[in-house]
Amino acid sequence: MVLDQYSAIIFDMDGTLVDSGQLHEVAWTETLNRFAIPIDRPLMRSLAGVPTKQTIAMLIERFDCKVDSPLEEMNHFKEQVVRDNIHKYVKPTQLAELAKRYHGVLPMSVGTGAYTDEAEVILELCGLRKLLDYIVGADQVTKPKPAPDTFLRCAQLMGQPAQQCVVFEDAKLGIQAAIAAGMDAIDVLTAFQIENEYFL
Repeated sequence: MVLDQYSAIIFDMDGTLVDSGQLHEVAWTETLNRFAIPIDRPLMRSLAGVPTKQTIAMLIERFDCKVDSPLEEMNHFKEQVVRDNIHKYVKPTQLAELAKRYHGVLPMSVGTGAYTDEAEVILELCGLRKLLDYIVGADQVTKPKPAPDTFLRCAQLMGQPAQQCVVFEDAKLGIQAAIAAGMDAIDVLTAFQIENEYFL
């Protein structure tokens, strides 16, 4: 794939640059079971890319759950399960080759619904961190995906106009965020047959 018409590349992380669907499915399953929140697999898949706290809040409202634990505690529990299991599940997707090809040619960043610290660990573990100029996690923006803020922040950090950036995404909400940012979006399932194995 030739990207010469763009001045910068933005990757989503989970399900796009990194194969981590099973990691997050395990973490969510343990978390939702722990706090007695129903697991609706199609709903969970549709919420791919939405940060943990927002996802939990939406699930509690959707299923009218009576929970005693604060969102912060539930978020911390899920993050701990992710940390405990990262090494078992994550690996780069074929987009790693594209990132290697454009390293030093175009500025590249990751715009993710994960929190920055978690993204840094995952990308380092996959040997991808050194290829990327910036990581923008959900904790760095006021409105995460599907709002355009994450991708606009990537463009700002790279010093590039939004309309000159291309976004690689696997999730509908992420593609929506890229379009809202005025960027071209490439659906990695259609273009590369990369499918996020997440609550299939």
